[in-house]
Amino acid sequence: MKKILILFVASLSLAACAGADKKIVPEQTLPQIYAKAYDEFNKEHYEEAAAEFLVAETQYPASPWAADALVMAAYSQYLDGDFAGAILAADRFMRFHPGHADVAYILYLRGMCYYRQVSDVRREPGMSVYALQQFEQLVQRFPRSPYAENAKNKIAILKNYIAGKVMYAARNDMVRQNWPSAISHLQSVVATAQETVMTPEAMFRLTEAYTAIGLDEQARGYADMLKLNFPDNEWTKKLEKKTNNMEHD
Repeated sequence: MKKILILFVASLSLAACAGADKKIVPEQTLPQIYAKAYDEFNKEHYEEAAAEFLVAETQYPASPWAADALVMAAYSQYLDGDFAGAILAADRFMRFHPGHADVAYILYLRGMCYYRQVSDVRREPGMSVYALQQFEQLVQRFPRSPYAENAKNKIAILKNYIAGKVMYAARNDMVRQNWPSAISHLQSVVATAQETVMTPEAMFRLTEAYTAIGLDEQARGYADMLKLNFPDNEWTKKLEKKTNNMEHD
């Protein structure tokens, strides 16, 4: 029994010695994490910088720097081309810091994440609509923000782009002589995208579509609307030329 007790005590002593040799690594302080994050950011190591900023926010969520950490994480991911990650960081910011002074910037950044993913009219998966929503919200909520003017320019571009998508679909419908679908697309442009460059063409195409199905009164209505609202437009001139040729035939 004494021998067993001696062995047990010896094993405890060895364990204690082993524990004493093992170094305990203290948790990094917030300034240390921030210093590393900005160091990576300044080196343009944006993925690494974003990871460090997110560590700062998750380990110190109650810190006054937590909101800034999310802003910098989102911005770093945006610069790295990780738009999905940037949007997630921006969403987290909006959820936990809805009254922060950087809300306008986050709306702009989130809009830019969607804007940068907009492709051509044949393959665009809806990012233009999401981008438009963010920029419109920014202009509505923060009209005097330093980002508002740029957002307004993006809104004009996106509205023309979205109208262009609808016109692309309408033209394809007309080629296939799918007149109900073509008319629906064209009317949506006239009704919701009046300030875009696509509206005169939509009116011109509506005169063609209604003429094709024998509704001459509706065709004349859109022809008159085109002449009244866009008297010097190229589509008005095409309509007049087409009308003159028909009268001489």
